[in-house]
Amino acid sequence: MTEMTLTENDDPDHAYEINTLTVGAVLDAVEAGDADQLTALLDAQHSADVADLLEQISGKERAALLTLWGDEIDGEVLSEVDEGLRAEVFEHLPDTAITEAVRELETDDVVDLVEDMDAPQTERLMQALEDADRVAVEQSLQYPDETAGRLMQRELVMAPADWTVGDAIDHLRGEQDLPENFYNVVIVNPFLQPIGTVALSSLLAEARSVSLSAIMDEDFRTIPATQTQEDVAYAFNQYHMVSAPVTDDEGRLVGVITIDDAMEVLDEEAEEDIMLLAGVGDESLSGSIMETTRLRFPWLAVNLATSILASVVIAQFAATIEAIVALAVLMPIVASMGGNAGTQTLTVAVRALATKDLTPANAWRVIRREIAVGFFNGCVFALIIGVVGLLWYGSPMLGVVLGLSMIANLLVAGMAGILIPLALDKVGVDPALASGAFVTTVTDMIGFFAFLGLAAMMLL
Repeated sequence: MTEMTLTENDDPDHAYEINTLTVGAVLDAVEAGDADQLTALLDAQHSADVADLLEQISGKERAALLTLWGDEIDGEVLSEVDEGLRAEVFEHLPDTAITEAVRELETDDVVDLVEDMDAPQTERLMQALEDADRVAVEQSLQYPDETAGRLMQRELVMAPADWTVGDAIDHLRGEQDLPENFYNVVIVNPFLQPIGTVALSSLLAEARSVSLSAIMDEDFRTIPATQTQEDVAYAFNQYHMVSAPVTDDEGRLVGVITIDDAMEVLDEEAEEDIMLLAGVGDESLSGSIMETTRLRFPWLAVNLATSILASVVIAQFAATIEAIVALAVLMPIVASMGGNAGTQTLTVAVRALATKDLTPANAWRVIRREIAVGFFNGCVFALIIGVVGLLWYGSPMLGVVLGLSMIANLLVAGMAGILIPLALDKVGVDPALASGAFVTTVTDMIGFFAFLGLAAMMLL
């Protein structure tokens, strides 16, 4: 009988999702305390799927599973587990299991794990590593967080330019400690500075007598070890790279970054932008109630403060609202439309800044476009809402007020949605972090002020 994988589903719309039958079998083995059955089930799964399973079950189930299976855990599973959950996973694993699990990992994955460990665990892990691996990890940890130096793996393949294809192939076949995954041989000069790369496909396609210098690609890009990981991911995506050598301040080869690590960073950065725009920070589904509450509270508090500012604007027109009760019914429409329009522009702007599509060179053209879009959408919805106001309350002037305030708010929303993230980026603040609160405040205040102000002038 063939073992079903965690992500095997008959429904193509749910391909690669966690399979509930397999999860049920895993949890049944945990409940029964059947370590052999649990090991058999999990050994048949991909490490990424096991990590997903650990993230999706409850904390109590996770603790029981790790207690029963912990000695058999694979380093790749630890590498795949969500960063916010690693500390909890480490708590339920014996130190011997952790050290055994990470011995087969590449140095970049070990560095990633060490960053989430407490000091005693880190010390025990470092002592368990082989001398060469320990030195490599320690050297990587000397680089700042979220830089190429932390992201790179120290395991790589390099060769001098005067080698032939045969020399390189013989070296690869005789080497006992090759990287698990590599795509290029980095060609270096006597000072260990990269001068070219040779793809494995080229190496296998040429005769043994051909010199590496004759087939190496000299049009390659190196990554400074201090480059931010966000820029590294951008470079891989922009220039379609699969591997890139990393150099120190002297231009010497110190490591290599492969596409899997770069794409993981790209995914993390995109996820971070989405989470920050929603004001939920580093929250994950596996987080505790109190941790999730703590993460959401600051942004809800900011929203409360901005709402109070909008209420202050409304309070200035209390007499107008008392005289025309219909205003209280209709003013949320104007504010809501402005908020949604601002969020649309903001989302596009923040993403464009992250992908470097929005730059000082084209900023004013984009600003003009967003203002024009806001104006034309405002005109269209002004006609619609004006007719609604006329039919609802039988007041032509109320329809005019609604229409004019709609134009004003959507115009301002377009401007705020593009100018605010640009301004924050200019002063070095992450646009995804604070733009939402500012845009919401501006659109609410302008929407209420325009609608109620026009009503006071034209209807009283």
